Amino acid sequence: MAAPTLLVLFGSQTGTAQDTAERIGRQAQRRRFHVRVEALDSYNVVSLISEPLVVFVCSTTGQGDPPDNMKSFWRFLFRKSLPAGSLCRLDCAVLGLGDSSYPRFNFVAKKLHKRLIQLGANPLLPVGLGDEQHDLGQDAVIDPWLSAFWERSLELYPLPVGVSVLSEDVLLPSRYELHFLDDVTNGLSLEPPDRDTPLSAPPSQLHPFLARMVSNQRVTHSSHFQDVRLIDFDITGSQIQFSAGDVVMIQPQNSPEDVDQFCQLLHLDPDRFFTLTPRDNAPVPARLPQPCSVRFLLERFLDISSVPKRSFFELLGGFATNELEREKLRELSSAQGQEDLHSYCTRPRRTALEVLSDFPHTTTALSIEYLLDLFPEMKPRSFSIASSLQVHPGRIQILLAVVMFKTRIHRPRRGLCSTWLASQDPEQGVVRVPLWVKKGGLKFPTDQDTPVIMVGPGTGVAPFRAAIQERVSQSRRGNYLFFGCRQESMDFYCRSEWEELVRAGSLTLFTAFSRDQEDKVYVQHRVREHGRLLWDLIVNEKAHFYIAGNAKQMPAAVTDALKSVFESEGRLSAAESEELLAELERLGRFQSETWS
Repeated sequence: MAAPTLLVLFGSQTGTAQDTAERIGRQAQRRRFHVRVEALDSYNVVSLISEPLVVFVCSTTGQGDPPDNMKSFWRFLFRKSLPAGSLCRLDCAVLGLGDSSYPRFNFVAKKLHKRLIQLGANPLLPVGLGDEQHDLGQDAVIDPWLSAFWERSLELYPLPVGVSVLSEDVLLPSRYELHFLDDVTNGLSLEPPDRDTPLSAPPSQLHPFLARMVSNQRVTHSSHFQDVRLIDFDITGSQIQFSAGDVVMIQPQNSPEDVDQFCQLLHLDPDRFFTLTPRDNAPVPARLPQPCSVRFLLERFLDISSVPKRSFFELLGGFATNELEREKLRELSSAQGQEDLHSYCTRPRRTALEVLSDFPHTTTALSIEYLLDLFPEMKPRSFSIASSLQVHPGRIQILLAVVMFKTRIHRPRRGLCSTWLASQDPEQGVVRVPLWVKKGGLKFPTDQDTPVIMVGPGTGVAPFRAAIQERVSQSRRGNYLFFGCRQESMDFYCRSEWEELVRAGSLTLFTAFSRDQEDKVYVQHRVREHGRLLWDLIVNEKAHFYIAGNAKQMPAAVTDALKSVFESEGRLSAAESEELLAELERLGRFQSETWS
């Protein structure tokens, strides 16, 4: 009897859904399934009709949008021409990973589950809805969902007679074989084929443009606790085009100090070169050159400074030779040990590199072949573009808040990309940063006379700076900006620019400096204060309303303030104000772009 076949397809923006898909793949291997794990857009979707069993793992981005590596699949699956029973031979299960603080919680997973049923597929169990807001994170849903999935799958696809599930103590083979090239070092480049010369196609993640950093200016007061930068990149010759609301993707690097520490812990020579050979049909990661140096792998590809997930401890435990370390790693990777894992790793934001230091015996025994199984690929970071090509041709500007905070760990926690970018000084030498552009979630009106109301506290003002520059350059009036920060003298970004536009009659500015008076004042208070103006703009002049910024409380508070304006100025009931907001959103006249 042949081994049962399982296909695990994932749509992942930040890597969490991919990590979960790979975890399901390892569990399938232990249950003796022949398993493949692929990104949805790298899979030939027409083959879905002949698959017996598929698990879909997907996240939701933006305002209920599918992740980037799922969009082509999504468009195909929702073609109206697909026959109703085309997937009648497919057994499937859908696991969504989301965050209930966002309005369209797990929207993609819910819609995918419903669409698969419409096409005749047989769901083995209800859609799983993981929630990052749960005290134990996504695993609070994933663990019981997977238990139910395996129970149901093994009923339908039982193991061959005499075959049992592999023990957790058995180390599964690595995805790649690694071969060192000890005698081949001269003449090999440490650099990938990045492009900084004129191109025939726009830059992408596989072929980013090496943009020269022109300036790196701090825009908060030197005594202010938050370091925010306005960074300017030269993209001349890149063929990059963008509009207000688009985002720039930047590929970060690990610090030389972290790379050196990693090499010391694992006794690696950073200047040795190696090649990778897949153990099955999986391709070698496209961003890794062949041959590749250890330094490039650690500096540019593996995310060694991220906070590790449960799967990291599960795999690391397979190398433990010290009894105390083995027991601790087992505990941290078990369902029962998730509170301990949260306390040890997630809450204090302990990095994978720091974990390796805490388990020295296990780290010494770690095989380098497993590094690509153990560490995720470093993900690019997205930033709202804060400038217009019409005003700054050949340039991209971003507003960057440098992430640094303290936990109970002695060493401060630092954001990988923001720390790296902030440390670059173009006045000390040429600095080049790999980047490319993609469409953002905010769309601004093309009609000349449509007013725009923009609520952007903090770095949320970035896409609105681009929109205002663009609109003013086209002589468009009706630009209304609500900006908020802590103190007028400390973090009022781009103040002189706004004031000049106000004097010219090109901008109406409302500010909220939350700490400049005894009672805190936020942008939502200013929205309520100017309710009559906003009601007139929205109802009589068909204005568009935008929110951008931190996803914690601000977006909901501003939305509630707007609904209260509808009720007070328009004499609407609570239900009617909800209906009006929903209608504005449907028409694209109410949009938000938030991040956590």
